[in-house]
Amino acid sequence: MAVTWRAVLLGLLLIPPNSYWVMKVEGVWHSGHPSAMSLFWNVVFTLFILLIINLGLKRFLPRYALTQGEFITVYVMLNMATALAGHDSLQLGIPAMSLSFWLANESNRWDQIMNHLLPDWLTVSEEKYIKPFYEGHSSLYVDGHWTGWVAPVLWWVAFILALGLVLICLNVIVRKQWTENERLSYPIIQLPMAMTEEGGSPVFFKNRLLWVGIALGAGLDILNGIHTLYPVVPGFAVRHNQRVLSRYFVTYPWNQIGAFWLPLYPFIIAMGFFLPLDLSFSIWFFYLFGKAQRIVFALFSTTASVNQYLNAQSFGAWFAIFLYTAYLGRRHFAAVARKILWGTAEVDDREEPMRYRTAALGLLAGFGFIYWFCLRASMTPLYILGFFTVYFVLAIAITRVHAELGPPAHEMAGGMNSTNFFVITLGTEAVGPRNLALHPLFYWFTGRGYRTQVMPPMLDGLKMAERAHVSPRGLGWAMLLGVLFGAIAAYWAAIHLYYQEGANAMDAHNRGQFYQLASWLENPRDPDTISMGFLAGGLIFTFVMMFIRLHSLRWPFHPAGYALSMNFGVDYFWSCLVISWLLKALVLRYGGYRFYRRLLPLMYGVIIGEYCVGAFWSAWSVIAGYRTYDFCPG
Repeated sequence: MAVTWRAVLLGLLLIPPNSYWVMKVEGVWHSGHPSAMSLFWNVVFTLFILLIINLGLKRFLPRYALTQGEFITVYVMLNMATALAGHDSLQLGIPAMSLSFWLANESNRWDQIMNHLLPDWLTVSEEKYIKPFYEGHSSLYVDGHWTGWVAPVLWWVAFILALGLVLICLNVIVRKQWTENERLSYPIIQLPMAMTEEGGSPVFFKNRLLWVGIALGAGLDILNGIHTLYPVVPGFAVRHNQRVLSRYFVTYPWNQIGAFWLPLYPFIIAMGFFLPLDLSFSIWFFYLFGKAQRIVFALFSTTASVNQYLNAQSFGAWFAIFLYTAYLGRRHFAAVARKILWGTAEVDDREEPMRYRTAALGLLAGFGFIYWFCLRASMTPLYILGFFTVYFVLAIAITRVHAELGPPAHEMAGGMNSTNFFVITLGTEAVGPRNLALHPLFYWFTGRGYRTQVMPPMLDGLKMAERAHVSPRGLGWAMLLGVLFGAIAAYWAAIHLYYQEGANAMDAHNRGQFYQLASWLENPRDPDTISMGFLAGGLIFTFVMMFIRLHSLRWPFHPAGYALSMNFGVDYFWSCLVISWLLKALVLRYGGYRFYRRLLPLMYGVIIGEYCVGAFWSAWSVIAGYRTYDFCPG
């Protein structure tokens, strides 16, 4: 089944309103957070609306009805656009282009400390452009405001397109190993695949348990939505910050436990039902293990940077996951290399989105542009290679965990980025001021949280294409178009909204990176040997867990749970996974796998119900101009 032009066109038409929606509610208002979960709720909602329309077309105008392959094309393109417009991506990168110039004053001396180090062709510094940008009550389309942004935006779009090309090519190289050789389960795609089967199957929508789940999820969000508008109507608290456990820990050292919430999101409980038991158990166990470490640090050290040491453990764990992944696929990757270099026939690439040699050329071309881009921005040659090596290691490891295990989110907040890695291992003077200066500008793709890392939904799309017998080659081009138009739409939506709204949550979340850069430049730091020790410890501990898993079927701890839980992010849903882990364990023990399969439509329904009603409240907030019920953490 070929990718059709009408599906590509539909995807392109939906990208601008999708990006505007994401930027408005998540970026400007810091609400709703459609990009915070591994399964983007705005895309599922759009898919659901299209499916309802398609059911009518199948009945009355069947020749115009969309196929499953066309739905997959639209789904993948909207995923690309959402990832780029998302909370951990260009919502940070767009204000970073001008923020340090706007905040500079005689007190902080940023013009003398760092602004002169920022490339003028990637930033906007003139007051006539940035003053109305941050003060609002203006327009992008008056007084030539748009002219100040065109050149830097085009450079960034070119960089994003090159990065997207590299990530697509990496997915081409790993796809066969992970999908066909290791047969990873891809839990995140189960719901969109079930929804779009046969272009929307009446059989799927006639399942009674599905509608029970929809009623439960939708009913809760309708109730809480009305409660948000009219507080006299009672609601049911599910948000993470509505039950704060840390307030009960008031004495030392227990009061050093940090943020400790009790989230009860039903849709995350339903998503957790699809996870392997060892992963759901490991996520919440290691989350509590991290809390225990905070108490121990408080007992034995008054100067320990607890967050940094926990993050270092996570760094080591993700590196171990990457190395283990590379080891498992060593024969495949060696065969691919021989195919590229000598054209051997031991691995077949005819069903890939592109031939392996084409993928290799794409890697060279894409990274070649990235390398030149960074050189022009004054990064040093060796640092560019190291910086992007760390980035691609994390991207591949995240994609692997996403494809194999499907956690509800894969947030890695708190300094899990290339720059911090080299500051820890080399110190700021060895990194150098011009390399450090790019940190706030690059923070959007290697920095804040990786929930919107674009590589995992790319691989999801290729797996969906394989299951639905869709041409992977056409889908690869659709992804690249999604990246290109998604980037353009994200820049347009954010800049347009800034001139209307002024300073907002987007720049608020990015200010810390400039303060950190100023601190690095004014107060040089030596290599952090203690953090390096924790990084090495995290790597070794992860390898030990992997070794035990290979030799004991009863070992309950999954290394990915440790990697995910050692820094901030799991806080939003840890207790939801306690519930889903216990529920699934009881179902499998007393009802067996057949009963578990029978309950899947119920869980699908809870997710669909919450996603659709929650999305309705979010869309209504954009139309009405005021905030409504926020059903999703972020």
